[in-house]
Amino acid sequence: MFQFLTDFANLVTVKIGLDLSTRLGASVSFFIEDTIKIFMLIYVMLFVVSLFRAQLSPEKIKSYLTGKSSWYGYILAVILGVVTPFCSCSSIPLFIAFSAVGIPFGITMAFLISSPLISEVAAALLLIMPQAGAGVACIYVAIGGVISVIGGYLCDRLGLEKLKNKHSYNEHEHHHHEHGHCHCDEPKEESRVKSLVLYAHDYAADTIKEIGLYVFLGLIVGAFMHGYIPEQMYVKYLGAENPFAVILAAFAGIPIYANHDSVLPIVQVLLMKGVPVGTTLVMLMSITAISLPEMIMLHKVLSWKMLALFAGYLFVSFILVGYLLNAVMI
Repeated sequence: MFQFLTDFANLVTVKIGLDLSTRLGASVSFFIEDTIKIFMLIYVMLFVVSLFRAQLSPEKIKSYLTGKSSWYGYILAVILGVVTPFCSCSSIPLFIAFSAVGIPFGITMAFLISSPLISEVAAALLLIMPQAGAGVACIYVAIGGVISVIGGYLCDRLGLEKLKNKHSYNEHEHHHHEHGHCHCDEPKEESRVKSLVLYAHDYAADTIKEIGLYVFLGLIVGAFMHGYIPEQMYVKYLGAENPFAVILAAFAGIPIYANHDSVLPIVQVLLMKGVPVGTTLVMLMSITAISLPEMIMLHKVLSWKMLALFAGYLFVSFILVGYLLNAVMI
């Protein structure tokens, strides 16, 4: 699908005097191709998803849940988590807002788990990666959804709401990600459509500005790994022959704080180098959902005891899923 980008990247690399067969040439070509591809897809996906987000508010979500089963709420929360911000720093204010309007704790926790864990942009990028494809993208979304739903259910079942920190909802805390909230109540449909399009463009452009540096850093790391780290290194530490590779991948993500888009170039390299899908997805999910900086931010809404349960649940879930995927996808 994106062969034209590969050809363009190779052409540019050759034009600047580099040999594609060298490590530097391979790294530069990889960097050029992935930079164009990732930023293009980030913009398109954010634009489309923000059109949906513009119609939602905590009050509307509560109205959707009224009279429905808890399972309906968990699933709706996961869907909202997929189409809302990239990380806990921006999903925490929404968590507080959901709590303020009386949405049950388990449902808000399902949202809080899925928001950093599942990304529509990550799914789209996995979809077009030759080493991943539709199967891996669907597995990634399905696993994240199941983990989030079960997590929300267990919070309600075990009565863990008492472990939530009490905070009043502050509209200003999430002004950045909601600054462009679409006030689309104009009487004319044409004005409403223009407002939606403007909102979607502003949201996508502003988010790219915010995360752009981190995406570039991820691309640089990915390009370096692609060109300079021997395949034998990946096989030794993260390959199928290492029985502790999945656990190592889960631990490796804890010190790192990054969004999906800055991690995906690294994920692509891991898959290209033959690292099993289960191990690769465990590293992706660990970095985006249970990193140490993530946990520190989450302490704003969860007690340390709840955070320990939260992180432990995700850590064990990721490891089990990683081993299961590696076993069935060999």
